[in-house]
Amino acid sequence: MSAQAERKTENLPQWKKEEVDELAQLIESYESVGVVGIAGIPSKQLQDMRRDLHGTAELRVSRNTLQVRALEAAGLGDLVEQIEGQVGLVGTNDNPFALYKELEASKTPAPINEGEVAPNDIVIPEGDTGVDPGPFVGELQSIGANARIEDGSIKVMEDSTVLEAGGEVTADLANVLNELGIEPKEVGLDLRAVVAEGTLFDPEDLDIDVEAYESDIQAAAAGARNLSINASYPTEATAPTLIAKATGEAKSLGLHAAIEDEELMPDLVSKADAQLRALAAQIDDEEALPEELQGVEAPAAAEPAADEEDESADDQDETEADEADTDDDDDEDDGDGAEGLGAMFG
Repeated sequence: MSAQAERKTENLPQWKKEEVDELAQLIESYESVGVVGIAGIPSKQLQDMRRDLHGTAELRVSRNTLQVRALEAAGLGDLVEQIEGQVGLVGTNDNPFALYKELEASKTPAPINEGEVAPNDIVIPEGDTGVDPGPFVGELQSIGANARIEDGSIKVMEDSTVLEAGGEVTADLANVLNELGIEPKEVGLDLRAVVAEGTLFDPEDLDIDVEAYESDIQAAAAGARNLSINASYPTEATAPTLIAKATGEAKSLGLHAAIEDEELMPDLVSKADAQLRALAAQIDDEEALPEELQGVEAPAAAEPAADEEDESADDQDETEADEADTDDDDDEDDGDGAEGLGAMFG
């Protein structure tokens, strides 16, 4: 606690000092501390929310001035800006993303009252209102809904936006919405900001699809790992794979080049034995083979397909025809040679 904060606390009545101390204890007890808005939440519902958070988070509501003193004393000045209106402090050991998700999931629909600001566009959906013909059709039309009486009932003919986000709810609109059972707002703890490990998170930072985010990170990590391996760039994560890959390639090269190495000898002997047996199977005279190689059968040759037989026959016919042409050419050359000799010695 700073000296200035201590001086401010010293001037407080005893009960306020005790309240600030309890707030400070809450701040010190949790890894993440945030400010939540509680405006519009009935007291009973707020107690229910506090009970539902038990075990995962702690909520404490106090006077704004006392919350400011406790935050300043803890060095959390970034959160002081959020102390405005009806707010409370929340502490948790969960990460800020989990806290935001839990608070959002706990929100429930609620009616909106006259004078409140619409958090979103208020839309009256198309369809039968279930209200009998009467003055209510005029009330719908007066707030901007496309409504009329049809088939003995009041119907809204199309989705009608009767108030845009940020607009103030009038008494007439509040009455119509209440009559239709439309609850356009959500009631719950509204997380304004949270500090964890010295970092300030706004709701916009926390409003993410965690599963999609995790999937993106996993895909990026896998892509980076593959790139590192393909580029032979060693890192702590890829070094074992690169070493295993290099070992396999070195072994394959050694076997191909028949390099005599102690670790390669078992594989080289196996390879040589397989080659020897394949060669022995090609020798017809078994008596010429060592006893352990006698009886080795050559692998059965696959029978050629019908198309291959036809092609072989055609090739054979063409070869025979070529040989016949060659023989004719040889005979002609022999005749020419005899005539030449006769001319020389005749």
